[in-house]
Amino acid sequence: MLSYLRGTVLIKKERYIILVVGENTGYRVQVTNQVLENIRPSTEVSFYIYTHLREDAIELYGFTNLDELDFFEKLLTISGVGPRIALGVLSVAPLSDIKKAIIHGDPALLQKVTSVGKKTAERIIIELKEKVTVTDLDEKSGMSITENIQLFEALASLGYKDSEVRSALRQVPPEAKDLSEKIKEALKILGKSA
Repeated sequence: MLSYLRGTVLIKKERYIILVVGENTGYRVQVTNQVLENIRPSTEVSFYIYTHLREDAIELYGFTNLDELDFFEKLLTISGVGPRIALGVLSVAPLSDIKKAIIHGDPALLQKVTSVGKKTAERIIIELKEKVTVTDLDEKSGMSITENIQLFEALASLGYKDSEVRSALRQVPPEAKDLSEKIKEALKILGKSA
């Protein structure tokens, strides 16, 4: 079973990349939206791999660090959560924000994932609440979950794509303290990329 791959990105698609390892072998690796936003063809990258075996296919899921892979595997232990939903959860926000949402019992962030309704989001929270921890560094960095959701929804309601909003949110300077400042900064970033 594959556990780690390092190679060059040959092709980038909407949900996956083709990673060339060696000279003649290419692997289709499904990755999070954050990875897709930041990766370019011809770039050398490495991934920790989760190999999912089905009757009709072998699917590879790639993660940039072991924490993401570990969280992905925890999600798979939950009834009704398969690899695609688990990858969707990791694509909706940074891992520290997802963990905070689970610890605080807030299903709103998880419900942003396609195919995750209120019951599935609550099941994820109940089953993982005791299994996840947030480090002090995670707590000190970034916005609160509620602020993050409000900011995301405010920008998305203006017609920006989810991927554009996520990219802009990562670039908002930490000096922006309240929600209105963060919206202004995010709009400046989105305006530059338009």
